[in-house]
Amino acid sequence: MENGLVDYPPNNSTMIEKLGSASNVILIDNYDSFTWNIYQYLALEGASVTVYRNDQITLEELIAKKPTQLVISPGPGHPDTDAGISKAAIKEFSGKIPVFGVCLGHQCMISVFGGKIDVAGEILHGKTSVLNHDGKGVYDGLPPSLDVGRYHSLAGTHSTLPDSLEVSSLTNLEQDAKPIIMGCRHKEFTTEGVQFHPESILTKHGRTMFRNFLKLSGGTWKS
Repeated sequence: MENGLVDYPPNNSTMIEKLGSASNVILIDNYDSFTWNIYQYLALEGASVTVYRNDQITLEELIAKKPTQLVISPGPGHPDTDAGISKAAIKEFSGKIPVFGVCLGHQCMISVFGGKIDVAGEILHGKTSVLNHDGKGVYDGLPPSLDVGRYHSLAGTHSTLPDSLEVSSLTNLEQDAKPIIMGCRHKEFTTEGVQFHPESILTKHGRTMFRNFLKLSGGTWKS
């Protein structure tokens, strides 16, 4: 994580049985310590996960791996310059398999579909905010508002969000400031992203969000 900040997931190591539908999850590591928290949550939920750093595998090699799901990790920097293969992978696999982006991965998703990333108005490293969401996708079955951990200075912009994406969650709804986009979802493809860190100890129900993602199959919501 930026500035060497390391966080750890809640102390819940209960593992469920292996998921046949998540037998080959690929997690792209954008050089971030949180990647291994994500790995742990996915594995605890029964997924078989392989991690590749964003500059250590080509798109052709990634395609040959035939992933069942794709997860793009958080990381420092900007999605257009610091995410390696992440954007190309999202573009390639969206519409084919479920794709989930976290923080920088979420920004990559917005960028791939034509949105812009800009400063969020403040630098957030370990801040808890109240999230309001639509109850769909990774938020299925969760309380309508919950605390999430934020570690970012950039975010997607409302004015440039493409028609293909819908806002799935926001924060700052109780404040005078303009709400910040905390999650987006493709309207057709099973491609979803969150700006906050579901793997952080600051986030409530984070493990359930990964469980909901792993329940997805196919490349579209109608699959």
